[in-house]
Amino acid sequence: MATISLRKGNTRLPPEVNRVLYVRNLPFNISSEEMYDIFGKYGAIRQIRIGTSKDTRGTAFVVYEDIYDAKTAVDHLSGFNVANRYLIVLYYQQAKMSKKFDQKKKEDEIAKMQEKYGVSTKDK
Repeated sequence: MATISLRKGNTRLPPEVNRVLYVRNLPFNISSEEMYDIFGKYGAIRQIRIGTSKDTRGTAFVVYEDIYDAKTAVDHLSGFNVANRYLIVLYYQQAKMSKKFDQKKKEDEIAKMQEKYGVSTKDK
């Protein structure tokens, strides 16, 4: 198996590689069992979280027990076809995810200040 050869060698992984994967472009009706079937082929899974709200549907987080299993899953499942949808499998990066939330927070803060001081950005 490919993961065995990775472990035996003195392989140095890139810094973005971690045990947590962020999966996008999932079918909205995919079940947890189907996720475990797809991702479980590459190693022991600690947790799978599937998005259920309007904003997070079609996404999931998959946490592997071992970093090498996660790397193998990314290598093999990026572009994998599930129900006529091609999966996008990425390593979860906290910094990138928090930037999205920070941007939304800043936009909300600006809108509140504009409302408070009666400033309008719309052309009249």
